[in-house]
Amino acid sequence: MTVTPVFETPYERAGVITPGLPILPHGTERHPVPGGGSRAVPVYKGDEISVLDREGLQKGELVFFKPDGTSDAAMLGAASYGRPDGVISVLANGSRSGAKVAKALDKAGFDLGKGQAIRVFSDGSNPGDMATFHAECDGLLIVASPGGPMAPETQNPPTELILYIRRANPGEGKGGMAPPDPLADPIHDINIQPGNAKSYEVKKGEYIQVLDVQGRECSDFQAFALRDLDKGLEREIDPTTTRTLMGLVYPAPGIFSKYWNVDQQPLVEIVQDTCGRHDTFGLACTARYYEELGYPGHVNCSDNINKDLAQYNVRPRAGWPAINFFFNTMLDETNAIGMDDPWSRPGDYVLLKALTDLVCVSTACPCDVDQANGWNPTDIQVRTYGASETFSRSVGYRKSAESELEQTKETGFHACFARHTRDFVEYNGYWLPNSFTNHGPVAEYWACREKAAIMDLSPLRKYEVTGPDAEKLMQYCVTRNVKKLAVGQLVYTAICYDHGGMIDDGTLFRLGEYNFRWIGGNDTSGLWLREQAQKLGLNAWVRSSTDQLHNVAVQGPKSRDILKDILWTAPDKPTVEELGMFRFTPARLHDFDGTSIVLGRAGYSGELGYEIFCHPKDAEEVFDTIWKAGEPHGLTPLGLAALDMVRIEAGLIFAGSEFDDQTDPFEAGIGFTVPLKSKNDDFIGRAALEERKAHPQRKMVGLEIEAGLVPSPGDCLRIGKAQVGQVTSALKSPILGKNIALARVDVTHAEHGTEIEVGQLDGQQKRLKAKVVPYPHFDPTKERVKGNYA
Repeated sequence: MTVTPVFETPYERAGVITPGLPILPHGTERHPVPGGGSRAVPVYKGDEISVLDREGLQKGELVFFKPDGTSDAAMLGAASYGRPDGVISVLANGSRSGAKVAKALDKAGFDLGKGQAIRVFSDGSNPGDMATFHAECDGLLIVASPGGPMAPETQNPPTELILYIRRANPGEGKGGMAPPDPLADPIHDINIQPGNAKSYEVKKGEYIQVLDVQGRECSDFQAFALRDLDKGLEREIDPTTTRTLMGLVYPAPGIFSKYWNVDQQPLVEIVQDTCGRHDTFGLACTARYYEELGYPGHVNCSDNINKDLAQYNVRPRAGWPAINFFFNTMLDETNAIGMDDPWSRPGDYVLLKALTDLVCVSTACPCDVDQANGWNPTDIQVRTYGASETFSRSVGYRKSAESELEQTKETGFHACFARHTRDFVEYNGYWLPNSFTNHGPVAEYWACREKAAIMDLSPLRKYEVTGPDAEKLMQYCVTRNVKKLAVGQLVYTAICYDHGGMIDDGTLFRLGEYNFRWIGGNDTSGLWLREQAQKLGLNAWVRSSTDQLHNVAVQGPKSRDILKDILWTAPDKPTVEELGMFRFTPARLHDFDGTSIVLGRAGYSGELGYEIFCHPKDAEEVFDTIWKAGEPHGLTPLGLAALDMVRIEAGLIFAGSEFDDQTDPFEAGIGFTVPLKSKNDDFIGRAALEERKAHPQRKMVGLEIEAGLVPSPGDCLRIGKAQVGQVTSALKSPILGKNIALARVDVTHAEHGTEIEVGQLDGQQKRLKAKVVPYPHFDPTKERVKGNYA
C-alpha cells in the first residue's frame, strides 16, 4: 500500500521558523538509507514503519527477522518475494552502510540467505511516494536502496530512501533527545547537564568528542598538558596563540587544525567538525557577567571549571579563557562583539585528537538569560575513544537547512591527486587539492596556459532529469532555450528565482529527447528543479547522480593531443579531434571494451579543454591513463588556487564572488545566457529579467590596477567620496603582467576608460588607482578555447 503521511513539517514558534531543529513528533525516528546502501534498525510490536522514496524511481527492499532468527514478511503484513537479492547485493558492494548491517546481522546470528524479501516501489514511483507497514512482533528490520554503479552515459542512479519508524511505545517524552550512537566503543561516555563541568584525562593519540545533544547549546573546553601540571605549570589552550599560528579565527579540519598553548605547544587538533561555528574570543561565562545583568549568584561556567579542576590543584580564575564550542560570536563594523543563537543542530559535534597526555574539562553552559544557548540550556555529551580508532578528517555539509548532515567526502580521484600534494581544502562537502608540492599555483597556471593541466571537478553537482516532461521542466527553469538544444550538445545557462536573482550557473547536457543532465555548482539548483517538477505536476524526475559521476578536466593547448590517442568513440560518434565546442559524446578508454566515460568539450580555464566523467570506481584507472599519456606533453596537476587565476583572466564567474541570489545574469556578466528575443516561452524570472535588462543598475566590468597591490574581493570602488561598486575577484595576471580585477559597478560609471579608485582600509584612507577596461582581460574572442593557438 502506498500512502503519504506527513512526518516532517517546518518547526515554527511565535513566528520564528527554525528548519535546522527537530521537526519530528515525539516517538518518531528518521533513518536515511543511502542510495546503494542499507540500514538495520530494531523494531517492536505495534511500530509503524514507513519508507519514503524522496527522489522517485528508486526500488526498495526490506527484510524482517523475528527474535528467533526466522524471517517472516507476514509479520509486517506484506507478501514475500523470495530471496532478498537486493539486500544481499548491497551488503556485498563494500559500502560503509552495508558493513554496519552485516555486523548487526552477524551479532544477532541471523542468516540473510534465509530471509524473505519485501519489495517496494518496484513498479516505479514518484518523488514523495511512501509505503507503510506495521510490525506484528519485535524484530530486526533491514532496509536497502539497491542499485549498482551508474555508467556515465546512463541515467539510473541509486538514490536515497528515508525510513520512518513511529514507535507504538515511545516512552515518556522528556522534552529532549537521547545522544546518538557513539562513533566507536568509548573509553569515557559522560553526560553533562547544563550548569555543570566535568574534567577527564586523555592519553596522547586518543580522541575527544564534544557533542551537542539537543542543539543550540554551548560547551566551554579547556585542556592542559598532563606533564606540565605534574610540574606545577598551567599551560592551557591559549586562543590568541592559536589564532596567530593558525591564521584563522578558530582551527578547522585540514592543515590548520591545531589548538596551542602559550609555549606554542600543540595540545589538540580538530579532526571533524559538523557545526563550523565556534568562539575563541570571549571568556567562559563568569559570575560578573550575570551580576552586571542583574542576576547575582547565577551559576556560571568559570566557577564550575574552578571547582572541578581543583582536584588537579589548578588555581581558580575569575574568568576562564576557553574554546567555546558552538558559541556563535560575531564582530560588526564598529568592532563590537555580538552573539546570536548557536548554529549547532541536535547531534552536532567536534572531534579532537590529543597530541599529548591531557587533562581536559568540558561544560554545558547554564546561560538562560540571552540567546547564547537559544534561551534554553540543555545537555552536552563528551566521549573519548582509543588511539587505535581511525577517523577521517571532515567538515559537516548539508544540501539545505533541512537536510541531514553529510561528512566531507573524498572524490574518486582523491588518492591520485594525493600522490602530488597534502594541501587539500574543503569545498562543497568534498576535499579538493589547493596546490601541489614541487609546483605551486604559478607553475600550475603556466602549465595550463602553455601545455596542459588536469584538475578535479568532481564536487560539481549532477542531476539526472528524465521523463516525458523533462524538456518542459528545463525550458521553464533555465534561462536558455532548451528546445534548440540538440542531443549530444551541452549549453551553459543560468537558473534564477522569480525576482531574477541567480540560484546557480551550470551546464545542461541533452542525452536524449526526454533525457537531460544538469551540472551545477551547488545542490540548491537541483533541489529547485525537483521542487518545480512537483509544484507543476510534471511527469519528470530529478535525481541526484553526484556520487555516481566524478570528473576531471584536462585543459590547455596540449589537451587534445593527450586525449586523442587514449579515447575510443563509436563510429557514429565524433572522435576527440572531431568533437566540437559545447558538444559531448560517450567514449571508452583505449577501445571498444574499455572503461566507459563521457567526454565533454568544455572547461573553466579560457583554454582548449575537455571534461571526462566516469564512475568513482573507475576514477583511478581514468586518471592513470590520462597521466601516462600526458607526461610527455608536460601534463601538470592543477589546484583551486591556480584555477582561480585562469578563470579570472578568462572572465569566468564564480558563485559567491560574481553572483548570488541578489545578482541577475546581466549584472553577473553572463547576459548572453538570457536570450529574451529568441526564447518566446515563459520561464522562471522572465518578467523580472525583462525589467532588469530594460533598466540596468549595475554592470560587470574589467579593471586594470595601476598600483602594484592586488585588491581583495569585496573592496569598495569609489569615485571621489561615493561608492559606485565593488571588486568581485582580482589577481596579479602572470601572462598579462599586470594586476587585474573583475568588478560590479553602477552603470553610470561602467564606460571603458573610466578612472576609478579601489578603496582599502576604511575605504577612504587608502586608494588604488584603476580604470575600467573590456573583459575578459585574456583572449576576449575565445580563440584559444576554439583551439586556435597560431
